[in-house]
Amino acid sequence: MKFSGNKLVNASRQALISMTLCVFASVSFAGLFDDEEARRAILDLREKVERIRTDAEQVSIRASEENATLRRSLLDLQSQIEILRSESAKQRGDSEQLARDLSEIQRRQKDIAQSVDERFRRFEPVKVNVDGREFLAEQAEKKDFEIALAVFRKGDFVTVQNLFLDFIRRNPESGYATSALFWLANAQYATRDYPEAMINFSSLVKKVPDHLRAPEAELSVANCQLELKDLRGAKLTLENLLKTYPQSEAASVAKERLLKFK
Repeated sequence: MKFSGNKLVNASRQALISMTLCVFASVSFAGLFDDEEARRAILDLREKVERIRTDAEQVSIRASEENATLRRSLLDLQSQIEILRSESAKQRGDSEQLARDLSEIQRRQKDIAQSVDERFRRFEPVKVNVDGREFLAEQAEKKDFEIALAVFRKGDFVTVQNLFLDFIRRNPESGYATSALFWLANAQYATRDYPEAMINFSSLVKKVPDHLRAPEAELSVANCQLELKDLRGAKLTLENLLKTYPQSEAASVAKERLLKFK
C-alpha cells in the first residue's frame, strides 16, 4: 500500500510539470489569439493544475493514512504475536511443571504403596516348620513363641512358664500350641512342679498322639511319676510307651528303665 501511494504522488507531480510546460507553450502562442482567449486558457490550465495538485495531496494523505493504518496493524500483530509467544512459553512451562509434579506424585505413590506392602507383610501369615509340622502362623505369634523358647534355653524356667501359659491362652488353635505345651511342661518339671508337668505332658500325648514330641512326653510322664514315687504308674507308662512308640529313642530309654523294675 505504501509503494502504491508513492507512485500516485509521483504521477501527479509529473502531470503538474507537464501542465506547467503546456502553460509556457501556450503563452508563446498567445500572440496568435486575442488576449481574452489566452486568459481563459491560462485560467483553465491553472484550474486543472490546482485540481491535479489537490488530487495528488488527497492521494498522498490517503496513502499516509493507509500507511499509518498498516503500521498500526503491524504493531498490533507483533503485539499479539508476542502475547501468543508469552502465553505459549507459560503454557510450556506449566506443562513441564505439571509433568514434574505428576512424576513426583507417582514417585510418592510408589513409595507409599511399598510402605503399605511392607506393613501388610508384617501381618501376613508365614510358613513355619516346628517339631516336624508345617503350618501358617501370624508373625506376632511366631515372634512370641521364639521369645519364650529363647528364655527357656537361658534356663529361666520360672519366667518361661508364664510366657508359655500366656501364649497358649491367646493362641489355643495355633500350630505352635502343642510345642508350647511341651516346653511349658519341661519348665514345670525343671522347677519340680511334677503334678502340673505330668498333666501337660499327658495332655500333649492325648491331644496329638502322632506328634514328634509325643514319645518324649510319654517318657516325661513316667519320670514325673517316679519323682512322685508312683512306681506302679511309672511302670505302666513305660510299658505303654514301648507298645505305642517302639521305634522311638524314648522307647529305648523306657526299655532300660523297665529293667530296673525287675
